[in-house]
Amino acid sequence: MVHADASNFEGVSSKEEVYEQLLLQAEGLFDGQRNWVCNLSNAASLLWHAYKSLPAPSCHVNWAGFYTLDPQTPNQLILAPFQGKPACQLIPFTRGVCGRAASTRQTQLVHDVLAFPGHIACDADSRSEIVVPILVGDNRVVGIIDVDCAVEGGFDDTDRKWLERLAGVIGGACDWP
Repeated sequence: MVHADASNFEGVSSKEEVYEQLLLQAEGLFDGQRNWVCNLSNAASLLWHAYKSLPAPSCHVNWAGFYTLDPQTPNQLILAPFQGKPACQLIPFTRGVCGRAASTRQTQLVHDVLAFPGHIACDADSRSEIVVPILVGDNRVVGIIDVDCAVEGGFDDTDRKWLERLAGVIGGACDWP
């Protein structure tokens, strides 16, 4: 049975160990559950608590969540489960860091969002961002993982590596529309 202790990351000493625990917890929470809303909701909570357990800059994450493909409009993302302040509801593939990750099917690691052409400022406090596409089947984008930080340079290759692994787990664990 799912338990709230799945989001307890205290006592874990390194970012790698926190991500490893997050991935294991996500796999456990997804076991026997294929609903994408349920799984993304639990994954957003895990991400939020994982980042808050880490030292700076990771503890300054101010938004962690997901956008999925909008079933009403091609090449557009719609807000999905997240933790943080209210967010932009719709993002076309032609705009912002999320749109670029979805359209290129490549992770976007942005050290300074103010220098990113076309950045969408849903939260004026955000200074860095990482966006990882969730791909299924023959490289089809079904959504993205989006994490913002209130500190410039808040993400690195460790974040990229583990969030890409999480995206792979999520992609395979859900029945996507």
